[in-house]
Amino acid sequence: MTEPSEPTGPSTFLIGGGWATPVVHEPFLRAAGGSAGAVPRVACVIVDEGEGDGDRQFARYEAALRRAADCVPVPVLVPIGGRLDVEAVSDVDGVLVCGGLTPAYQDAFAGCLDRLPRLLAERRVPYAGFSAGAALAARSAVVGGWLLDGVPVCPEDTAEDLDEIAVREGLGLVPFAVDAHAAQWGTLPRLIAAVTRHRLPHGVAIDENTLVEVAADGRAHVSGLGRAHSVRPTGTSDGDVSVRSYGAGESFRTR
Repeated sequence: MTEPSEPTGPSTFLIGGGWATPVVHEPFLRAAGGSAGAVPRVACVIVDEGEGDGDRQFARYEAALRRAADCVPVPVLVPIGGRLDVEAVSDVDGVLVCGGLTPAYQDAFAGCLDRLPRLLAERRVPYAGFSAGAALAARSAVVGGWLLDGVPVCPEDTAEDLDEIAVREGLGLVPFAVDAHAAQWGTLPRLIAAVTRHRLPHGVAIDENTLVEVAADGRAHVSGLGRAHSVRPTGTSDGDVSVRSYGAGESFRTR
């Protein structure tokens, strides 16, 4: 897959998972409130696995958002195996795509991979992705897996019900692939494998309780408790990459 230019719009906010700090939500909520500082309505898109799971997950995100700032979270529950109706997020100030089984989120968004980014850009609505939602923000979305040609590269518990590492079409809001829970789940090697196998130009693995804010000018800014790990091919030989980690207060170029 190649990485085309993303739509021009507001910043995109990528959260690597975790629940320890409201700092990762505050910049997104400020952007959703706009320059007037209004109380934003935030759509929380959740793939609902049934038996009350969607409601329980929404309650968790609602509490986290309200701890960070004054806001009105709005549940948008998509049944597992179903597709997101873009109209459900057309009248809000911000869109948070939540965490869960990443391949299920990719399936849920498969019918609006072009339409949703256009809507966000046209209406200047910021996007935040938490874990699975962060992975989906890329055009080439790393959705799971733990094996490369049958060889383990990360813990099986992180596989997202997949065996071989899988890269599928995402939203294209940022010009790099994304993996989450980097330090906590050991997913950085999976991202390195995805970058080399699928010839991706750039990947970023994000620790939990860590935010990467990607501005419209293409710069990425890191905040929170952990680090973001940038993976790029060196161009010297197949399979060679450079990895550089960035902590709170640091920035890096996305291309």
